[in-house]
Amino acid sequence: MKIEQIYTNCMAHAAYYLESNGEVAIFDPLREVDGYILKAQNNNASIKYVFETHFHADFVSGHLDLAKKTGAKIVYGPTAKPNFEAIIAEDGQLFQVGNCKVKAIHTPGHTLESTTYLLIDESGKEHGIISGDTLFIGDVGRPDLAQHVIADLTEDKLARMLYHSLREKIMPLADDLIVYPNHGAGSACGKNMSKETTDTLGNQKKTNYALRPNMTEDEFVSELLNGLTTPPAYFPKNVLLNINGYESLDAIITKGKHPIQIKDFRNLIQDPSILVLDTRNASEFSKGFIPNSVNIGIDGSFAMWVGEMILDINQKIILVTDEGREEECIIRLSRVGYDGTIGYLDGGYEAWKKEQLPLQSITRIEASEINSQFTNWPVVDVRKKSEFDSEHVVGAINIPLNQLYKRIDEFPKENFVLHCAGGYRSMIAASLLYQKGIQNFVEVNGGFTAIKSQSELAITAYVCPSTLL
Repeated sequence: MKIEQIYTNCMAHAAYYLESNGEVAIFDPLREVDGYILKAQNNNASIKYVFETHFHADFVSGHLDLAKKTGAKIVYGPTAKPNFEAIIAEDGQLFQVGNCKVKAIHTPGHTLESTTYLLIDESGKEHGIISGDTLFIGDVGRPDLAQHVIADLTEDKLARMLYHSLREKIMPLADDLIVYPNHGAGSACGKNMSKETTDTLGNQKKTNYALRPNMTEDEFVSELLNGLTTPPAYFPKNVLLNINGYESLDAIITKGKHPIQIKDFRNLIQDPSILVLDTRNASEFSKGFIPNSVNIGIDGSFAMWVGEMILDINQKIILVTDEGREEECIIRLSRVGYDGTIGYLDGGYEAWKKEQLPLQSITRIEASEINSQFTNWPVVDVRKKSEFDSEHVVGAINIPLNQLYKRIDEFPKENFVLHCAGGYRSMIAASLLYQKGIQNFVEVNGGFTAIKSQSELAITAYVCPSTLL
């Protein structure tokens, strides 16, 4: 039996490839499925099953395209009701993959249909569990997502289900089992996930707060729900796509990988329903960009921030991107269900610049300049509240990036300094502020990391000159 974790860092997502005696099962695949197919072909194996641990909220799964291209059967756990052909497993049902077996263990709590898959090798030994969002390394799945799709599934109700799933289905399993979760640190599907992406179940029983053996149900619910942030707005939309189905990724790529000449581009962007999405890095964007374009850099948590900041999942998008990265951008948009790319500017930003068309730029300063040239300017910090609470510029205003639209009126009317942790999120914020007509700020290159390194002042609550207090 061969089991391989296929980890995608920008989404903190883990898919799994299981192979035995020429047969393959894929667990929780991303939307782009050709890599899984090629891996199986290179091993002279065929994909028999696509196992889904649950209806995913943070990405659009590749289950439908994978089944269509390979003839594999899609498998969900008990209670799942997809609007397409699938095997709905019974609790405890065994699936043969080559000479090994996969056992479906119904573990509701993160969602109602959440299922853990127990891997049993050719000798009959239990090897590990593919736990989806039921059990992470250092955490468990948040129970408040299904409520956004089915109102009756309250977070309290699901949390109590999860308590029993963990204690009655997971914790009795052998300590030497390997835990293979669906996500790692950086995912919004949990609040305390480790950077490690696998562990033994025994070690998780010792170290994971949610698996304390003497924990009461009420204590579990209280600790699990405490500190949960509002889930990203695109999560319920992705759930529905995974339940109802979606257009083939091949068709999305064909539609989106369409070069648009500068003349046509200029006409198209007069349409207010079309968004110009500039995926260049923050440094390049700050030096010059097409007016009204939004910057979300491809070399970062691109899909997550697209889902957070582009509110309409059906948004029509024209890309401005580095040459050769057009298809990558289309695919990464599609991972979170943004299938509305209608093309890209042929020649990118340089084509616009060459025509000497109107440009905008954002003043980007070094952290050392704050104390010397911008001492009278208030500071706006767009990091998460937890980051801000840990350490920040004294007197700074915290407006987390994902709250920008709701709190747009709180941005200072006078000149201000804008920063995040390293410059990625603050440039997204800067582009959105420019789109709203707010341009009375400078943005800090390197963000709070650079501010700390340039300062000799206190760190816990970073102290600026008194004029900033």
